[in-house]
Amino acid sequence: MTPGIDLQQRFIETLRDLGLPQGVAKVAWLPLPMILIIIGATLGVLVTVWLERKISAAAQQRIGPEFAGPLGILQAVADGLKLVFKADIVPAKADPWLFTLAPVIVVFPAFLSYLIVPFGQNLLISNVGIGIFLWISLSSIAPIGLMMAGYSSNNKYSLLGGLRAVAQSISYEVPLALAVLAVVMMSNSLSTIDIVEQQSGYGILGWNVWRQPIGLILFWIAALAETERLPFDLPEAEEELVAGYQTEYSGMKFGLFYVASYVNLVLSALLASILYFGGWDFPIPLTVVSGWLSINETGPIFQIVVASLGITMTLLKAYFFVFLAILLRWTVPRVRIDQLLDLGWKFLLPIGLVNLLLTAGLKLAFPFAFGG
Repeated sequence: MTPGIDLQQRFIETLRDLGLPQGVAKVAWLPLPMILIIIGATLGVLVTVWLERKISAAAQQRIGPEFAGPLGILQAVADGLKLVFKADIVPAKADPWLFTLAPVIVVFPAFLSYLIVPFGQNLLISNVGIGIFLWISLSSIAPIGLMMAGYSSNNKYSLLGGLRAVAQSISYEVPLALAVLAVVMMSNSLSTIDIVEQQSGYGILGWNVWRQPIGLILFWIAALAETERLPFDLPEAEEELVAGYQTEYSGMKFGLFYVASYVNLVLSALLASILYFGGWDFPIPLTVVSGWLSINETGPIFQIVVASLGITMTLLKAYFFVFLAILLRWTVPRVRIDQLLDLGWKFLLPIGLVNLLLTAGLKLAFPFAFGG
């Protein structure tokens, strides 16, 4: 398959066809990526919050939100509006600059990481050649903001939560990177587009989940720890630390932490579907289906159907992982901080190294099956 043209190139080429100069077309593009990211990620957060409440209610055999709009679909919107209009309080003895800057540093890398997420061969904001490396780099920025939040609050519980967040992030970034590197090694590329295309052609049988089952489990455990989801929510454990680094925050500053956690959860689910479940790839190759139905693959209707199916498949796979994360919240007990760090350093790290070396060996022995 030929490499897809990203949205930036298509947008600039369209404006040039309309008669605008190259420089003006590039300037017109600049604000669009962030607007697309903010709208898409915010909608993803609203859907995820509603799903979390409904799935949590089902797990606990209760109804869940149902009065704010049909089936409670406006409950997340109501909560967001409440946070926007709540009083923004800065503690008297807190450091006001660090206290204000911390949530921004936490939420900004999460939104920026959506640049590399493809929803189809031609449906991504920027086809960065080192997309996976960029995501790993951006994910390492957030703990700095969490530490700033804990330190600047001048609260012992917040400080402990910030220290826990940094320790947890460092412990699980390495296993996460090792799991992703095994996929990168098979694909011979750091581009998310190339990783999905390497899995296409054979439908569900070509997905990396069959070649990297250990890597998938390793990735998902590390991703849950990085996003501080139960059973790994030690930095904000209510029973021990009140709310950890969030204790002194209110209003929209607290809302930014809240949004960042869900944006990271959806992002991790999207990347899991891209790395291991074929991204936009359909379980049955569409070329086979079009051959059965004698459909012209070059027609515009077929291209629109393929693009729509690509977006649908990516979101379905991603929200399957979101469903697993929500289910784990109510079925697995929270671990202690020493157990959390031991799991990362003494268990996941050795497994990640062995998985990477095993992948390298199999790639050399069976290059046709492992992307050689």
